[in-house]
This record gives sequence, C-alpha cells and structure tokens, in this order.
Amino acid sequence: MSVSSLNNEKSNNDKLSNDKLHNKKISFIGGGNMAQALISGLLACGVKPEMITVSAPSMETRQRFADQHMHTVDAKTEPKAAITGADIIVLAVKPQVMKKVVSAFADALDEQLVISVAAGLSTEVLSDMLGGYRHIVRAMPNTPATIQMGATGLYATANITDTQKQLAEALMAASGLAMWVDFEQQMHAVTAVAGSAPAYVFYFIESMIDGAIALGLDKEQASALAMQTVLGAAQMTIDSEDSPSELRRKVMSPNGTTQAAIESMQHNEIARQIGEAMQACYDRSQALSEEMK
Repeated sequence: MSVSSLNNEKSNNDKLSNDKLHNKKISFIGGGNMAQALISGLLACGVKPEMITVSAPSMETRQRFADQHMHTVDAKTEPKAAITGADIIVLAVKPQVMKKVVSAFADALDEQLVISVAAGLSTEVLSDMLGGYRHIVRAMPNTPATIQMGATGLYATANITDTQKQLAEALMAASGLAMWVDFEQQMHAVTAVAGSAPAYVFYFIESMIDGAIALGLDKEQASALAMQTVLGAAQMTIDSEDSPSELRRKVMSPNGTTQAAIESMQHNEIARQIGEAMQACYDRSQALSEEMK
C-alpha cells in the first residue's frame, strides 16, 4: 500500500466495518483499555451496542458497558455465556492470564472467529490453550486505536476462511488502519513499527518540548508547538504524493536552519539509533513469544 492510499483506506473503514459486521454478534473477553478502544470504534462506525457482549470479572467494568446498552457476562460465574451465539470472539486479556481465562470456555467454541489482541502469544500457543482450536486471527493494534487512529497488523492461520478474514479486518479497521502480513514472524516487525511505536513518537515530542524550554520558551508554548508540528507533519506525509525523504528535502533550504538541524542529527546517527531501537523491540517481541510457549 502506498503512502498516498492511506487516506482512502481510512475513509473506507467505517463503511467496510458497518457492512461486514452487520448483524454479527461480537463478544469481548476482557473489558480493559484495548477492548474499550475497539468497542468505541465499532460503535462509531454504526455497530449496534446490543450486538456486543463483554465478559469481565469486575462488576464495575461490566456496569460501564451495560450503561452503554451492551450485554455483559460475569467471567467468574458464567464464562461460557459470552461464547454461546457469538460470531466473533475477541480475546482482550493479558497474555499472562490468557490460558486460565480461555480454559473456562474453550470446549464451547464452535467454528467462531477468534481474534487475539494479546501481545507475544503466537497462534500456535493460542491454539494449544484453546484445546487445538484453529480458527484464530492474531492482531497487534496500538494505543491510538483509542481515538480511532490506530494501526493494526493482522495474521490469519490457514484455517481462517475468506469471510472470517474480512470480518477480522472489518473489526480492526473500525479503530484505524488494518493491514495483513503473510507470515506470523512479521508480527514482531509490526510490533516494532506500530504496536510499540507510539511511545517512540511520545519520546520524540517529549524531547522537542525539553529542547524548546532550554531555548527559552515556557512549557505551555513548547508543548503546543511541538505537538501541533508532529500532528501536522504526520498528516502532510499521509496526504502528500511525496515520500517522507522528499518532504524533508523540500523543507531544507541550502545552508539554512533546517539543514543545520538535520546535519546535526545525521552526524549523531539518529537514523541508526532509531533502527537499533526498533531491532531491540523486535528482539524482545521474539523473546516474549518464546517465553509464552
């Protein structure tokens, strides 16, 4: 997918999700931050709240979703209730407790689409936890999904039908960009460039603010200018037919201020350091996956 096509992809998300998910019953196992983000996206694109069920052990969590007219299930006393009749089941609990949670309802699965958003758990490990169940899609969303601006990588096992693949994409596209990878190993790269990457941007913004304060601006001025600049630059990159490299070159005047800043970054090998950081993220993702086996 080209950079210039991202806008069209995003603008089609709501229609895609609404069309594909129409009259589909969706059950979320877990009601934490990521579940809330994905549900917000579904509601925003027109999925009716009564088509969504949330299974959670906390009464407070269940009440929050019930107040929005969704069905809720007590995960402790009736774990299989959320599975019965569901077309799509989203596993949105922490990897460390996944086995305990899914063992309570694994034998009730009946060819439904299962989507896991748990980091580090391979489809093979998930299948083992689910007693050999194979209709699994693995997703790696990121935190901007909370404002329907997420970027999600998806991987499907060979047992997923074309229809199920379309459903998985529609569900994740409700919260932003959804993109498939061909090999599960590539999910580690997705983690490095999307799943963990919002933190890189936050760190960059944080550093810009600190730098601006050191140069004489107050914190409010520095924060507003840094955040708006990053937002605007990202939107320009999406909207433009030019590559990020070309956009950068267009900002740089010979012997000007921008060139001085970029040459300083190049001298300090910022690109290499970013690459090394992403490699560290990739390696840790691989290690976590191995630890979960």
